Amino acid sequence: MPANEVVILLLGVFGILLFASMITFILVQKNPDKNYSELIDRIKTWWLMIVAASFCIFLGKTTLIIFFAVVSFLALKEYLSLVSMQQTDRLLILLLYLAVPLQYYWVGIKSYDLFLSFIPVFMFLIIPFRLVTLDKTQGFLKTVASLHWGLMITVFSLSHIACLLVLPESVNPAGSIALMLYLVVLTQFNDVTQYLWGNLLGSHRLLPEISPNKTRAGLLGGMTTITLLSILLGPWLTPMNLIQSTVAGLIFSLGGFLGDVTLSAVKRDMGIKNTGSLLPGHGGILDRVDSLTFSAPLFFHYIYYLYY
Repeated sequence: MPANEVVILLLGVFGILLFASMITFILVQKNPDKNYSELIDRIKTWWLMIVAASFCIFLGKTTLIIFFAVVSFLALKEYLSLVSMQQTDRLLILLLYLAVPLQYYWVGIKSYDLFLSFIPVFMFLIIPFRLVTLDKTQGFLKTVASLHWGLMITVFSLSHIACLLVLPESVNPAGSIALMLYLVVLTQFNDVTQYLWGNLLGSHRLLPEISPNKTRAGLLGGMTTITLLSILLGPWLTPMNLIQSTVAGLIFSLGGFLGDVTLSAVKRDMGIKNTGSLLPGHGGILDRVDSLTFSAPLFFHYIYYLYY
């Protein structure tokens, strides 16, 4: 059974989602001629994602690790479907997919050294070795760089979320699941707050060629909101004090922003709007977890440095 703090936080998340659903219903009733289909799809998808995640939380840490492994697998699958490779090989693609369960296996057995070195070192060497055996040089560097970067983003970075779950319980009185939720909820909420502040007060675009909707007001408003929430929730859900919680809030807001715009740059380079269509209203898996690709490793190593 999850700790009381986890249960209360989940109830709070469901409360916010219920409120958002009620507001959407009112908007639809008051403005029947306006198209709210995308907003409705977003709300429905959020319900499905949060219910699925909550179900895994109550089943325990092993189920949660498997859940994040599936998320990484789907994100990698999306990425590979988008990357244009002149040199493709079934064995190499198989090795990339096998890297997902192996990476999360190292998490499950608490092998910190293999967790940190498997993809950055071993897969870094395996990918070019396999391409060399194909005896082709056209597009070699582009393929090696694209495949390894994709593994780093979709598997290595996201696996840091699961790695929070295997930290010793002594690290956090509220439990490791509370640490994981603290990261995921605030990073995801950061996307929402930056969007809302940007629409309310935004006029000065930060990166118009990469992400036209990102504004200075959105970034600063989101940073302020998430940092305040981090300070409020940090001492309750984590072992951090007020100063440490403030730094965590900056990690969530700035790290989330950088992850978001980095994946936006990738999509602009490929000439696409979304990485997939698996999540109605959101796009693909990568569209939903892009912020976590930066904030997850930063927050994990921050906690590891402070308390391990």
